[in-house]
Amino acid sequence: MSPSPLPSDPPTPEVIEIERALTRITYLSTRARAHERLMALAGVPLDRAAVALLRQIADSEPLRPGELANRLGVEASHVTRQVQQLQKSGYVSRVPDPDDRRAQRIELTPVGREAIDRIREAGVRGMQMVLADWSPEDLQQLAGLFHRMVDDFLAHANDLVEHETADPAHTG
Repeated sequence: MSPSPLPSDPPTPEVIEIERALTRITYLSTRARAHERLMALAGVPLDRAAVALLRQIADSEPLRPGELANRLGVEASHVTRQVQQLQKSGYVSRVPDPDDRRAQRIELTPVGREAIDRIREAGVRGMQMVLADWSPEDLQQLAGLFHRMVDDFLAHANDLVEHETADPAHTG
């Protein structure tokens, strides 16, 4: 199956502004200083990779390490190392895979669940402070549009990957 072509029409000014805003918010939310502040507020001593892994586990059923890697878009070896560290610290445990007893899945321990709950609570408090002057209607509209955009990104993610790998000019 050939990849879906990217749109040949020039991007609209609105799409350009959305991409710029997402770039800014991504930069602001992924800065090391912001992460350190969030971890201090939550009282949880974890790096960004560990938090991303815990969030993914919290949002799903227990998953095999390979599936976690796929969902996070990282190499399986990164997940394996991170899981080992999180297991030593008591945040996750390995449980037998009910579909294949030779395999294992990763789940949160009560300590891991408490940590991710505290991280999320601290993040929500910060967002509440930033958005305090927004009307409930604006907040509801923003939330709906964000969810719609994420759903569309997920629906088109394979198309974008196929296009990138089929494009000989793409250098990664």
